[in-house]
Amino acid sequence: MYRDYIDSYLKEVQQIVDQLDKHSIHQVIDILKGVRDQKGRLFIVGVGGSAGNASHAVNDFRKLAGIESYAPTDNVPELTARTNDEGWHTVFAQWLKGSSLNSKDAVMVLSVGGGNAEKNVSMNIVESLKLAKSVGAKVVGIVGRDGGYTKQVADACVVVPTVNSETVTPHSEAFQAVVWHLIVSHPKFRVNEGKWETVQKPTNLV
Repeated sequence: MYRDYIDSYLKEVQQIVDQLDKHSIHQVIDILKGVRDQKGRLFIVGVGGSAGNASHAVNDFRKLAGIESYAPTDNVPELTARTNDEGWHTVFAQWLKGSSLNSKDAVMVLSVGGGNAEKNVSMNIVESLKLAKSVGAKVVGIVGRDGGYTKQVADACVVVPTVNSETVTPHSEAFQAVVWHLIVSHPKFRVNEGKWETVQKPTNLV
């Protein structure tokens, strides 16, 4: 049974790879390149495992792609203070207001569901996107399920295909990493090589 689960899970990974919308990935790259070219900033929002991914992604976008990037969830004192004083549903929007989000910037959503205003799900993401649209910032996303509110309002959104309703979360969060790593390593967008890609193998071994 356990071996069957491993086989099934990895088969699902392959199915997702085959179904990913490459056009949407190209769109995200073009938008973020435009933001970088005009000296805009990238703000990456996510909760739970996606918040962890946001931290990792910020590193890669800054170091490999040369775009000024931030994740609100990296600033725990401010995040908790705003949650306590203003409420969790507006915590990202208020953080972005404090960072003077503007039309040169972009907000990237990493999320399993993308938020849902009608069902009051992940309203912190929904409110951050409402703010982004109101100031003319670009919105991009890497999300699962049907894309949710992020898909509805985004300028470009990569939706991780659902191939098994019981594994939506692990696949969505895993493919956030697959897609953002693809973006920052794409020759059209990358400005710096990774360390291991630049290490020369010894040629004088005997």
